[in-house]
Amino acid sequence: MIRDDEIDLLLNDIVETYGYDFIEYSRASLKRRINRLFTIDKFPSFAELRYRIKTDKEYLKRFVEEITVNVTEMFRDPHFYQELRNKILPALGTYPFIRIWHAGCSTGEEVYSMAILLKEANLLHKSLLYATDINPRVLEFARKALFPLSQMKQYSENYIRSGGKNDFSSYYSANYSLAKFNDELKAKIIFSTHNLVSDRSFNEFQLIVCRNVLIYFDRELQAKVFRLFDDSLEHLGYLALGAKETLRFSSIAPKYKQLGREKIWRKIG
Repeated sequence: MIRDDEIDLLLNDIVETYGYDFIEYSRASLKRRINRLFTIDKFPSFAELRYRIKTDKEYLKRFVEEITVNVTEMFRDPHFYQELRNKILPALGTYPFIRIWHAGCSTGEEVYSMAILLKEANLLHKSLLYATDINPRVLEFARKALFPLSQMKQYSENYIRSGGKNDFSSYYSANYSLAKFNDELKAKIIFSTHNLVSDRSFNEFQLIVCRNVLIYFDRELQAKVFRLFDDSLEHLGYLALGAKETLRFSSIAPKYKQLGREKIWRKIG
C-alpha cells in the first residue's frame, strides 16, 4: 500500500516533469486508483513505480488513463437531456452562432448526444462543439465515433426517454461489432486536450457541460475550475453539471440562477 507522503512525491514529480497537476484531486479517490495500478502492474516497490512514471512517457499515459474516471454513456440521465431539448436549446437557437464546451468529455458519448439534440432542433449547422479532456487516449477513442453495438439498445432507450422521436439507428451505421456515428455529427466537434486545473479559458461559450468530473476534485480545485468556467461563459450563458455536483457553495454562485430541478445554471450577473 502506497503511503500519503509517497503519493505527494509522485504527484509533485508528475506536475514538475509533465505539467499534469493532480495535487488537489480528491485524495481518497486518487489513493485508491494509484494503489490499484500499483497492484495490477505488479511493481515491487514504490520507488520502481515512481521511476517508471518519471522516465517513461508511454507509461504516464497509462497512469493518467487509470486515475482519471471515464464512465459515461449516450443520453446519460435522460431527464437532463429533456431539459436541454425543451428549455435550453430553444434559447440558444436565438444566437447567430452557438459555441458549446464539453469539458472532461471522456470517450465522447455525451458530446455526440448533444450533436444529435442540435440536429433535431435544426441548430447543428450553426453550432460548434469543443470536446476536451486531460486524457489523450480517450480523446482518440472519441474522435473515431465508434462505439460498441451492444450498447445501442441502452442508448436508444435513453434517447427515447430524453424526448427523442426519430429512429436512433438512423444516426449510425453498423460496422461488425461497432456502431459508427454519422460524419455529419463528428464534423461539428473539435476534440482537444485541455487540463481544467492548469489551462486557461480558450473561447467564450453559450453553454458549458461538465458532468461528473468535479466530484473527483476537492473544494479548492472545484473553486478554481468554476472560475475558469465563469471566465469562459457568456453573459446569460448556461453551465450544466452532474447530478451530485453543485454551484451553490462557490464564490461565483451569486452570479448564477439554477433552472428547475436539473443541475443547470444561467449566468445572470
